[in-house]
Amino acid sequence: MKKKVSLGLAALVLGGIGFSANAQFGTEPSELELIKLKDDLYVIHGAYVPGNVTALITNEGVILVDDDFEVDHDNLMKKLREVTNQPVKYVINSHYHGDHSGGNAKLQAEGTLAVASFAARERMVAANQPGQVNITIEPRGAVHLGGKVADIYWLGRGHTDGDVVVLFPQHRTLAAGDLFTNGEGLPQLVDHAGGGSQKEWTVTLDRVLLLDFDTVVPGHGAVTNKQGVRDARAKSERETAMLTQMVNAGRSRADVEAILRNEFGFLDFHIQASLDGLINEFR
Repeated sequence: MKKKVSLGLAALVLGGIGFSANAQFGTEPSELELIKLKDDLYVIHGAYVPGNVTALITNEGVILVDDDFEVDHDNLMKKLREVTNQPVKYVINSHYHGDHSGGNAKLQAEGTLAVASFAARERMVAANQPGQVNITIEPRGAVHLGGKVADIYWLGRGHTDGDVVVLFPQHRTLAAGDLFTNGEGLPQLVDHAGGGSQKEWTVTLDRVLLLDFDTVVPGHGAVTNKQGVRDARAKSERETAMLTQMVNAGRSRADVEAILRNEFGFLDFHIQASLDGLINEFR
């Protein structure tokens, strides 16, 4: 299991954060699982990479949150067709990484409108990323369709500077994107190049926790509840405190690395992707 997690998350880091490297991963369609939350609300779950897709079904069409890598589009639509023949009218990207927005272009070709934060769209444009979103929101927006609503909130920096969470108030369910991941080998990963911030992540999660929800669909990992976000928030606070202490004390890079591995479960690729950025952020 650990080998699977490590390899999958390496794909997430190298393919998600560096969009140009994205094509190296997701070259083969992933196996996806359909999970029913409510009669009209489903999660299409990839074990680790790609991430979770949330689907709200209405009599006027489907609202998706995230859409995986481009190569997963056909499998994603096949899973969705097991429960509805309605077209996808909107896809809300939780952030710009390719494992959450890579399917945009194919959906747009089928008439779907893509929605994200202003900051996420700017990242897509800067990276010349296909499937750039049609509609931007910040700090709050909503998609209304078929008498149902998906409330969209940009609440601050964390994984990137453009993360949004999507609340389905009728079901008290939150799609959290990568502001919250759930499972072994899935510690918080800050994309500093994408404007992310460990210092601000805890405050952002405080704002998330003010929303009215019970069920949480993480960006990656198993569906859980609000307590899972509370636990992640506490862990984020502890990590921020330890990084502040270590950097202020002038601890070596090797010391910081060892503590992040031992205390927070960082793997090799976490260290490669974010250690220097974390140290620089706390200087």
